[in-house]
Amino acid sequence: MTTHQGDIADAMAQPIDYPEGGDSSVGQTPLAIRNLNPIHSVKATLSVRVGEVELTVGDLINAKTAQVFALNRRVDQPVDLLLEGSVVARGELVAVGDQFGIRVIELPLDLRSLA
Repeated sequence: MTTHQGDIADAMAQPIDYPEGGDSSVGQTPLAIRNLNPIHSVKATLSVRVGEVELTVGDLINAKTAQVFALNRRVDQPVDLLLEGSVVARGELVAVGDQFGIRVIELPLDLRSLA
């Protein structure tokens, strides 16, 4: 089968359907343009590290119910936010209804510059 250059361009070109009353006011960037960067749709896991404690496996095996291990971080210190295991920010634990939440207080680098 012979394919001409014009045929390929025609096959790849598709119209963009804008939703009725599309929300193009968000950041003053039209929806279709904001979603052109594929990194915006990549899912990743954000974890929170409150602190650490060094102990032996024996200490853990011998732990009793209600036993407390002191962590290496004071309660007034920020916690680490980890994206796929790497620290990307720091924050404060907050309550969101009956769940934990995190308030970002430190961004060592502008994550938007990576997108």
